[in-house]
Amino acid sequence: MAERTAVKATAAEPDFLQFNDLACEAIGGKVIFATDEWFAPAANLLKREPPQFIASAFTEFGKWMDGWETRRKRKPGHDWCIVQLGVPGRIYGFDVDTSFFTGNHSPYVSIQAGCLADHLPPFTLEGDRTGMAASDGQLAAVAKLGSEAWPELVCVSQLKPGYADCCHNYFKVEFEHRVTHLRLNMFPDGGIARLRAYGIGQRDWSSVSTNQDIDLVALTNGGVCLGYSDAHFGHPRNMIGLGRAANMADGWETARRLDRPKELKVDQRGILQVPGWEWAVFRLGHPGVISSIEVDTIHFKGNFPDSCRIEVCSLTPEEEAQCTRSGWTSGKWQVLLPPQKLRPHHRHHFGQGDLTRTSPVSHVRLIIAPDGGVSRLRLWGRPTPLPAAPPSLQTPASKL
Repeated sequence: MAERTAVKATAAEPDFLQFNDLACEAIGGKVIFATDEWFAPAANLLKREPPQFIASAFTEFGKWMDGWETRRKRKPGHDWCIVQLGVPGRIYGFDVDTSFFTGNHSPYVSIQAGCLADHLPPFTLEGDRTGMAASDGQLAAVAKLGSEAWPELVCVSQLKPGYADCCHNYFKVEFEHRVTHLRLNMFPDGGIARLRAYGIGQRDWSSVSTNQDIDLVALTNGGVCLGYSDAHFGHPRNMIGLGRAANMADGWETARRLDRPKELKVDQRGILQVPGWEWAVFRLGHPGVISSIEVDTIHFKGNFPDSCRIEVCSLTPEEEAQCTRSGWTSGKWQVLLPPQKLRPHHRHHFGQGDLTRTSPVSHVRLIIAPDGGVSRLRLWGRPTPLPAAPPSLQTPASKL
């Protein structure tokens, strides 16, 4: 078989890393409170870009750092901040990244969670906060949240310094409730470069009409990547992000396949005849009937895929777990969109006339040949009603 062997996560890279970063500033995450931001503002925690270090960069407050760094505490207490998630949902794990904080990282950390959907705090932090600390008014306002009593997702844990081989501090989370806000505690002070909160968005589907077309795979609607063949230059979860891609890094891009023929040939439709392909699997935010598809290759001008096809299936949680264990080599996939020739830097639209199925599905597999990059995948359709749970198992709907 010409398909590339599925990528296996190493022991240092937990499975939850393929989920969505629900705190990222690119999807609306923001820091709404921080006790102190003397050397570097807490907003840096949520940047999408990896941290950087500039040896010669200083501000009037000290060394410029690409993260959140507080002053050396000389009074009782510890530093902490409140993060409002860009997409509320269930958290499966964290990456507390201390990159470049080697003599100034926070020694310990803990993370708490709250669900404040019905009474969102009215305050936020604006502008460059370098050199600033929380005012008495801000402290009084944030105290009303009672965040010190929020459930603990990560207990007090030691952090490793920000050297390249140990800067990623991973914490798996066993917490089944919806989260809208996080409290990140540093003990007692110091610096953290990035906070990644990996999870799956949750929304109230009872408010969505079954006659309303919606992007069933969007991360804001609970779509999530479950597996892929290759992500050398960009992770496939980027394809279900907000808006159009900012650049190539904001999409899915694979390495060039080494099994591509020395001389390329095409069929009567102009589609390359190659032995290999790359793939990415997604679970929809809600099972539904897909009626139209968008495959966007914006920014991919010399590295777009030659063609794509989309397969679908409907899986139970148990079947999904089995497919995950097998690296997605198993499954009952059926073609939804037959192979389609793609163009560079182009927004491709496929309607009902291009699709082969009209039944509800829960999972999709995007296949590109032979390799390349896709910036966005949109699967427009209508959610299908789920079977009603027995009254004893029903839970109140979360609000988004």
